[in-house]
Amino acid sequence: MKQTTLNLDLSLKRTRKREFLEQMEHVVPWAALVKLIAPHYPQGNNGRPPFPLETMLRIHFMQQWFSLSDPGMEEAFFDVPLYREFAQLEDYARLPDESTILRFRHRLEHHQLAEQILATVNQLLIQQGLLLKVGSVVDATLIPAPTSTKNKDKTRDPEMHSSKKGNQWYFGMKAHIGADADSGLVHTVRGTAGHVHDVIEANGLLHGEETEVYGDAGYQGAAKRPDAKASINWHIAMRPGKRRALDKDKPIDALIDQLEKLKAGIRAKVEHPFRVIKRQFGFAKVRYKGLKKNTAQLITLFALSNLWMARHKLRALPG
Repeated sequence: MKQTTLNLDLSLKRTRKREFLEQMEHVVPWAALVKLIAPHYPQGNNGRPPFPLETMLRIHFMQQWFSLSDPGMEEAFFDVPLYREFAQLEDYARLPDESTILRFRHRLEHHQLAEQILATVNQLLIQQGLLLKVGSVVDATLIPAPTSTKNKDKTRDPEMHSSKKGNQWYFGMKAHIGADADSGLVHTVRGTAGHVHDVIEANGLLHGEETEVYGDAGYQGAAKRPDAKASINWHIAMRPGKRRALDKDKPIDALIDQLEKLKAGIRAKVEHPFRVIKRQFGFAKVRYKGLKKNTAQLITLFALSNLWMARHKLRALPG
């Protein structure tokens, strides 16, 4: 197997893509993730030998980082030598085709390994003191889905639904996350249809050890839900209309407004992982049909966003 040398060849231009992959090379816990997936990966006792597990995992992660489909990933190996280098593929060796890449993803989905990948990444962050469990922030974002009916069934994805935000209607799904209130790192991910109200998923986004939870006005009533825990203190934003009606000249209203600003500052951290997967990784629209496949991708994306957000602190640690 070819060894990764992303940071050794000084004759190559230090492109942003190369710098990115070099950073991820150092912060992804490759050994732990390979050990996690190995029991579910073929040993190659029959037929053509499979590609090394770590190679397929690196390919799977590159698909998330650069928003590449299975055919797009196969073609990229011929166009971008850097991708072959990162995947530890020899220059003139056999390259994985789109079917091989697809089967690996299906294997991860079948064994629900995306959730375990997130748990493995977060265990690393907890061990390094980067992911705390005192407080959480909950939020959700809409992920658009294709609205076209130009397909075999002549219908839109039945598991996706329309939802209204402001005066605009969106068709797709929602990504609900629970994040660490201190660092913004994601610890819980849920995927639902777009019409599911945020507050319904609120208590399911908690890991169970926090005592303080922050959310926007969409989570009003979370503390009164049947699945709410009495030990949790919910800090929910005031509805925009009520806040606009505050009289800042009155001391009590001015104090309430200051409190809302403090809560907003804490809640803002939950926007960071959304920005990473949408802007940094280019995840702007669902790729697959059905909630299960798309939720598995979302969980993997947030696991990788945690590593991206914590990369500088991880690389500064000894060893």
